[in-house]
Amino acid sequence: MSYETDDEKVEAIKTWWKDNGLSVIAGAAIGLAAIWGWRLWIGHQESTASQASMAFEQLMLDAADKQTEAVSKQIDRLEDDFGSTPYPALGALVAAKALHEAGQTAEAMTALQNAIDTAPDPAIARLAALRLARLQFAENQLDAAARTLDKYDVSPAFAGEFAAVRGDIAAARGDLDAARAAYQRAIESGSSLSQLIRLKLDNLPAAG
Repeated sequence: MSYETDDEKVEAIKTWWKDNGLSVIAGAAIGLAAIWGWRLWIGHQESTASQASMAFEQLMLDAADKQTEAVSKQIDRLEDDFGSTPYPALGALVAAKALHEAGQTAEAMTALQNAIDTAPDPAIARLAALRLARLQFAENQLDAAARTLDKYDVSPAFAGEFAAVRGDIAAARGDLDAARAAYQRAIESGSSLSQLIRLKLDNLPAAG
């Protein structure tokens, strides 16, 4: 449609605005609200990540200072306030080491189990399970250690380390053939402790 004069154009614009102005305003308001909401959400996420990181750093400082009570409190805070982040699982790994070194073995095991349960990444869960199995073995909880291995030894990434613990368990039970096979498998799988495992293997009584 063409308009002959500027007045006709103005009247046409007025008419269009009368019919459509409310929709335009509503659409703009919705768009702005969406942008504002997105920015608020992003800001909240960044703030949460920053606070979680600070809490994790404090936990590491407390662990380095062997402040196990403070470590336990920081773990509770990470779990309660930042459960949607990776920090509770990572913090549990740090806490478990500090607790074990302080002689609080049961608490260390609980921390490792929490790490397994809350880990956002399967690799973190398997690392926690490996440490739990080692601790269970050190406490002569051979059956519990074996169950932990059976449940979480599901990835080639940690196959060598899990096999090494299997060798330790078998050796402790007197099953020397199984121990040899597990130690050999650990070495062939590229365990980071290959030299120590080779020493254990060589020190086993001769077969036969």
